[in-house]
Amino acid sequence: MLADDRLILSHRLSELCGHGPSLEEDIALTNVALDLLGQANELLTYAAEIDGNKTADDLAYLRSDVEFKNTIITELENGDFAFIIVRQFFFDIYSYFLFSELIKSKDERIAAIAEKSLKEVTYHLRHSKKWFHILSEGTEESRTRLIDAIDELWSYSNELLDSNEIIDSLESENIAPNMTNIKSNWHKMIKENFEQLNLQIPDITWFHSGGRVGKHSESLGGVLTDMQYLQRAIPNAEW
Repeated sequence: MLADDRLILSHRLSELCGHGPSLEEDIALTNVALDLLGQANELLTYAAEIDGNKTADDLAYLRSDVEFKNTIITELENGDFAFIIVRQFFFDIYSYFLFSELIKSKDERIAAIAEKSLKEVTYHLRHSKKWFHILSEGTEESRTRLIDAIDELWSYSNELLDSNEIIDSLESENIAPNMTNIKSNWHKMIKENFEQLNLQIPDITWFHSGGRVGKHSESLGGVLTDMQYLQRAIPNAEW
Protein backbone atom coordinates (compact mmCIF):
# COMPACT_ATOMS: atom_id res chain seq x y z
CA MET A 1 0.00 0.00 0.00
CA LEU A 2 2.73 2.47 0.96
CA ALA A 3 4.84 1.60 -2.06
CA ASP A 4 1.97 1.82 -4.54
CA ASP A 5 0.91 5.26 -3.28
CA ARG A 6 4.39 6.57 -3.88
CA LEU A 7 5.03 4.76 -7.15
CA ILE A 8 1.84 6.01 -8.79
CA LEU A 9 2.07 9.57 -7.46
CA SER A 10 5.71 9.69 -8.53
CA HIS A 11 4.65 8.81 -12.06
CA ARG A 12 1.98 11.51 -12.06
CA LEU A 13 4.49 14.13 -10.89
CA SER A 14 7.05 12.95 -13.45
CA GLU A 15 4.55 13.82 -16.18
CA LEU A 16 5.04 17.45 -15.20
CA CYS A 17 8.75 17.41 -16.02
CA GLY A 18 9.28 20.22 -18.51
CA HIS A 19 5.83 21.67 -17.82
CA GLY A 20 6.28 23.49 -14.52
CA PRO A 21 5.17 27.12 -14.20
CA SER A 22 8.81 28.13 -13.75
CA LEU A 23 12.18 26.42 -14.15
CA GLU A 24 12.77 26.30 -10.40
CA GLU A 25 9.34 24.76 -9.75
CA ASP A 26 9.78 22.33 -12.62
CA ILE A 27 12.96 21.02 -10.98
CA ALA A 28 11.36 20.99 -7.51
CA LEU A 29 8.41 18.84 -8.59
CA THR A 30 10.73 16.50 -10.50
CA ASN A 31 12.86 16.08 -7.37
CA VAL A 32 9.76 15.26 -5.32
CA ALA A 33 8.86 12.64 -7.94
CA LEU A 34 12.34 11.12 -7.66
CA ASP A 35 12.12 11.03 -3.86
CA LEU A 36 8.77 9.23 -4.02
CA LEU A 37 10.15 6.78 -6.58
CA GLY A 38 13.08 6.04 -4.27
CA GLN A 39 10.72 5.41 -1.36
CA ALA A 40 8.59 3.12 -3.54
CA ASN A 41 11.68 1.20 -4.62
CA GLU A 42 12.78 0.65 -1.02
CA LEU A 43 9.33 -0.57 -0.01
CA LEU A 44 8.79 -2.77 -3.08
CA THR A 45 12.24 -4.31 -2.63
CA TYR A 46 11.30 -5.27 0.93
CA ALA A 47 7.90 -6.58 -0.19
CA ALA A 48 9.59 -8.68 -2.89
CA GLU A 49 12.02 -10.12 -0.37
CA ILE A 50 9.13 -11.11 1.89
CA ASP A 51 7.35 -12.71 -1.08
CA GLY A 52 10.52 -14.57 -2.04
CA ASN A 53 9.59 -15.20 -5.67
CA LYS A 54 9.49 -11.69 -7.10
CA THR A 55 11.61 -8.58 -7.55
CA ALA A 56 10.70 -4.94 -7.05
CA ASP A 57 10.51 -4.61 -10.85
CA ASP A 58 8.06 -7.51 -11.00
CA LEU A 59 5.80 -5.78 -8.51
CA ALA A 60 6.02 -2.44 -10.32
CA TYR A 61 5.69 -3.63 -13.92
CA LEU A 62 3.91 -6.97 -13.97
CA ARG A 63 0.84 -6.41 -11.82
CA SER A 64 -2.56 -5.49 -13.22
CA ASP A 65 -4.59 -2.51 -12.01
CA VAL A 66 -6.70 -4.60 -9.60
CA GLU A 67 -3.50 -5.76 -7.88
CA PHE A 68 -2.39 -2.22 -7.05
CA LYS A 69 -3.33 -0.94 -3.58
CA ASN A 70 -2.71 2.79 -3.96
CA THR A 71 -5.27 5.37 -2.91
CA ILE A 72 -7.35 6.83 -5.71
CA ILE A 73 -6.14 10.40 -5.07
CA THR A 74 -2.62 9.43 -6.15
CA GLU A 75 -3.71 8.16 -9.58
CA LEU A 76 -5.96 11.03 -10.66
CA GLU A 77 -4.96 12.77 -13.87
CA ASN A 78 -3.05 15.98 -13.34
CA GLY A 79 -5.12 19.14 -13.36
CA ASP A 80 -3.84 22.70 -13.19
CA PHE A 81 -1.06 23.80 -10.85
CA ALA A 82 -3.49 24.43 -7.99
CA PHE A 83 -4.75 20.85 -8.32
CA ILE A 84 -1.17 19.53 -8.17
CA ILE A 85 -0.39 21.57 -5.06
CA VAL A 86 -3.58 20.69 -3.16
CA ARG A 87 -3.16 16.99 -3.87
CA GLN A 88 0.47 17.15 -2.79
CA PHE A 89 -0.34 19.15 0.35
CA PHE A 90 -2.95 16.61 1.44
CA PHE A 91 -0.58 13.72 0.71
CA ASP A 92 2.46 15.36 2.32
CA ILE A 93 0.69 16.03 5.61
CA TYR A 94 -0.42 12.40 5.71
CA SER A 95 3.09 11.15 4.85
CA TYR A 96 4.71 13.40 7.44
CA PHE A 97 2.63 12.06 10.32
CA LEU A 98 2.76 8.50 8.98
CA PHE A 99 6.55 8.31 8.77
CA SER A 100 6.88 10.14 12.08
CA GLU A 101 5.13 7.14 13.61
CA LEU A 102 6.70 4.44 11.44
CA ILE A 103 10.20 5.29 12.67
CA LYS A 104 9.03 3.61 15.90
CA SER A 105 7.93 0.44 14.09
CA LYS A 106 8.93 -2.89 15.58
CA ASP A 107 10.01 -3.90 12.07
CA GLU A 108 13.55 -2.49 11.86
CA ARG A 109 13.53 -2.42 8.05
CA ILE A 110 10.35 -0.36 7.93
CA ALA A 111 11.64 1.92 10.68
CA ALA A 112 14.84 2.53 8.71
CA ILE A 113 12.93 3.32 5.50
CA ALA A 114 10.66 5.66 7.46
CA GLU A 115 13.60 7.49 9.05
CA LYS A 116 15.20 8.13 5.68
CA SER A 117 11.89 9.05 4.05
CA LEU A 118 10.86 11.44 6.82
CA LYS A 119 13.74 13.77 5.91
CA GLU A 120 12.47 13.92 2.33
CA VAL A 121 8.82 14.22 3.33
CA THR A 122 9.61 17.15 5.63
CA TYR A 123 10.95 19.02 2.60
CA HIS A 124 7.96 17.97 0.48
CA LEU A 125 5.54 19.32 3.07
CA ARG A 126 7.41 22.59 3.38
CA HIS A 127 7.30 22.98 -0.39
CA SER A 128 3.60 22.18 -0.88
CA LYS A 129 2.57 24.26 2.14
CA LYS A 130 4.48 27.25 0.77
CA TRP A 131 2.68 27.05 -2.57
CA PHE A 132 -0.67 26.36 -0.92
CA HIS A 133 -0.32 29.68 0.92
CA ILE A 134 1.03 31.53 -2.14
CA LEU A 135 -1.95 30.49 -4.25
CA SER A 136 -4.43 31.35 -1.51
CA GLU A 137 -2.96 34.79 -0.89
CA GLY A 138 -2.07 35.55 -4.53
CA THR A 139 -4.47 36.78 -7.18
CA GLU A 140 -8.24 36.34 -7.25
CA GLU A 141 -7.79 33.71 -9.95
CA SER A 142 -5.16 31.72 -8.04
CA ARG A 143 -7.36 31.64 -4.93
CA THR A 144 -10.40 30.59 -6.97
CA ARG A 145 -8.40 27.78 -8.60
CA LEU A 146 -7.13 26.66 -5.20
CA ILE A 147 -10.66 26.53 -3.76
CA ASP A 148 -11.89 24.61 -6.82
CA ALA A 149 -9.06 22.08 -6.35
CA ILE A 150 -9.87 21.70 -2.63
CA ASP A 151 -13.53 21.07 -3.46
CA GLU A 152 -12.58 18.50 -6.11
CA LEU A 153 -10.00 16.61 -4.05
CA TRP A 154 -11.54 16.68 -0.58
CA SER A 155 -13.72 13.63 -1.21
CA TYR A 156 -10.57 11.63 -2.05
CA SER A 157 -8.58 12.64 1.02
CA ASN A 158 -10.15 10.39 3.62
CA GLU A 159 -8.93 7.19 1.95
CA LEU A 160 -5.36 8.16 2.89
CA LEU A 161 -6.35 8.13 6.55
CA ASP A 162 -8.59 5.08 6.72
CA SER A 163 -7.51 1.89 8.43
CA ASN A 164 -8.36 -1.65 7.37
CA GLU A 165 -7.91 -5.21 8.59
CA ILE A 166 -4.32 -5.44 7.38
CA ILE A 167 -3.27 -2.17 9.02
CA ASP A 168 -5.12 -3.07 12.23
CA SER A 169 -3.34 -6.43 12.31
CA LEU A 170 0.06 -4.80 11.83
CA GLU A 171 -0.77 -2.23 14.48
CA SER A 172 -1.47 -5.01 16.98
CA GLU A 173 2.07 -6.28 16.29
CA ASN A 174 3.56 -2.78 16.74
CA ILE A 175 4.58 -2.68 13.08
CA ALA A 176 2.05 -0.13 11.78
CA PRO A 177 0.86 3.01 13.58
CA ASN A 178 -2.60 3.84 14.85
CA MET A 179 -4.37 5.51 11.90
CA THR A 180 -6.82 7.28 14.21
CA ASN A 181 -3.97 9.37 15.60
CA ILE A 182 -2.65 10.15 12.13
CA LYS A 183 -6.13 11.18 10.97
CA SER A 184 -6.50 13.46 14.00
CA ASN A 185 -3.13 15.12 13.36
CA TRP A 186 -3.91 15.48 9.64
CA HIS A 187 -7.21 17.25 10.30
CA LYS A 188 -5.59 19.45 12.94
CA MET A 189 -2.92 20.69 10.52
CA ILE A 190 -5.47 21.16 7.76
CA LYS A 191 -7.73 23.17 10.07
CA GLU A 192 -4.85 25.39 11.22
CA ASN A 193 -3.84 26.25 7.65
CA PHE A 194 -7.39 26.74 6.41
CA GLU A 195 -8.20 29.07 9.31
CA GLN A 196 -5.02 31.05 8.74
CA LEU A 197 -5.97 31.55 5.08
CA ASN A 198 -9.71 32.03 5.73
CA LEU A 199 -10.58 28.94 3.69
CA GLN A 200 -13.63 26.79 4.28
CA ILE A 201 -13.35 23.04 4.79
CA PRO A 202 -15.78 21.43 2.31
CA ASP A 203 -19.00 20.15 3.84
CA ILE A 204 -18.73 16.64 2.42
CA THR A 205 -19.82 13.45 4.13
CA TRP A 206 -19.26 10.95 1.28
CA PHE A 207 -15.73 9.94 0.34
CA HIS A 208 -14.20 7.89 -2.46
CA SER A 209 -12.67 4.58 -1.43
CA GLY A 210 -11.67 1.22 -2.86
CA GLY A 211 -8.12 1.82 -3.96
CA ARG A 212 -6.69 -0.14 -1.02
CA VAL A 213 -8.55 -3.26 -2.21
CA GLY A 214 -7.84 -2.82 -5.91
CA LYS A 215 -10.94 -0.87 -6.97
CA HIS A 216 -9.61 2.08 -8.95
CA SER A 217 -10.66 4.87 -11.25
CA GLU A 218 -10.09 4.67 -14.99
CA SER A 219 -7.08 6.94 -14.52
CA LEU A 220 -4.89 4.16 -13.15
CA GLY A 221 -5.10 2.24 -16.43
CA GLY A 222 -3.48 5.15 -18.26
CA VAL A 223 -0.68 5.38 -15.71
CA LEU A 224 0.09 1.66 -15.94
CA THR A 225 -0.05 1.67 -19.74
CA ASP A 226 2.72 4.29 -19.82
CA MET A 227 4.73 2.95 -16.90
CA GLN A 228 4.66 -0.74 -17.81
CA TYR A 229 4.86 -0.50 -21.61
CA LEU A 230 8.57 -1.23 -22.10
CA GLN A 231 8.70 -4.17 -19.70
CA ARG A 232 5.64 -5.76 -21.26
CA ALA A 233 6.73 -5.04 -24.86
CA ILE A 234 10.31 -6.29 -24.30
CA PRO A 235 10.26 -8.57 -21.23
CA ASN A 236 13.39 -8.50 -19.08
CA ALA A 237 14.95 -5.78 -21.21
CA GLU A 238 18.29 -4.49 -19.95
CA TRP A 239 20.04 -1.23 -20.74
